[in-house]
Amino acid sequence: MTSLTEKLETVKNILAASGGAVIAYSGGVDSTLLAKVAHDVLGEKALMVTAASIFFGESETEAAVGLAKELGFVHLLIHLDLETKEQVLANPPERCYYCKQELIAGLKEIANSHNLPCIFDGSNADDVSDYRPGQLAAKEQGVRSPLQEAGLTKSEIRELAKMYNLPTWDKPSLACLASRIPYHERITKEKLQMTDKAEEYLRKLGFTQLRVRMHGTLARIEILPQELQRIINEADKINNYLKTLGYTYVTVDLQGYRTGSLNEVLPIAKENL
Repeated sequence: MTSLTEKLETVKNILAASGGAVIAYSGGVDSTLLAKVAHDVLGEKALMVTAASIFFGESETEAAVGLAKELGFVHLLIHLDLETKEQVLANPPERCYYCKQELIAGLKEIANSHNLPCIFDGSNADDVSDYRPGQLAAKEQGVRSPLQEAGLTKSEIRELAKMYNLPTWDKPSLACLASRIPYHERITKEKLQMTDKAEEYLRKLGFTQLRVRMHGTLARIEILPQELQRIINEADKINNYLKTLGYTYVTVDLQGYRTGSLNEVLPIAKENL
């Protein structure tokens, strides 16, 4: 069995052999670890790039920018215009594929202008078990995932991030806001903002790993099983606030938080159940 130290060494070797790289950096636990290792290995030849768009909450983008500055990364913030991309807004099951294409196009432009030969992202070994069409787009465009190639799982990445004293080591998993809207239901800026405000409110109440899935005007809240009783205790307050955002009904999913729950309706997901 490959040790954690050996896996980290594999990541370092991949980065060192690149000769310089653009790192897709969101400020989450995975991309922050990759960015930190890249910064240590490549120095100024590692350029961290954060893509801001309507699909990510402003607070998350601001946090990523702030952390990059705190850690001394060479960092660049770009803006993706996804509001005009019909293939993305129509929200088909392969939405992430089209969205990732837009991101990679932006990263390639930056890589070329800075004479950096490689583009890396923070996908990990656990990501291969879920339906992630964005990874296909990345592979088609030559984007590599050092953490995944080294076989690092999410829990191992958290362990390494803690070893590096990164403040993101226990940060809840992130995902773009579009992942809260069922496939084929059109994505709008208003829906994304409703979702962002609802989740931000729950985080301020102290709930940790969560999602607010939007089914029309029904909110389906996913939280950790151990927090179910507490959300019931605060039901009136939460219900009232979410209704001010535009939700008609507010519900709690008894199965709790799980990544990619909207993929459960897809045939490929049902085959794996």
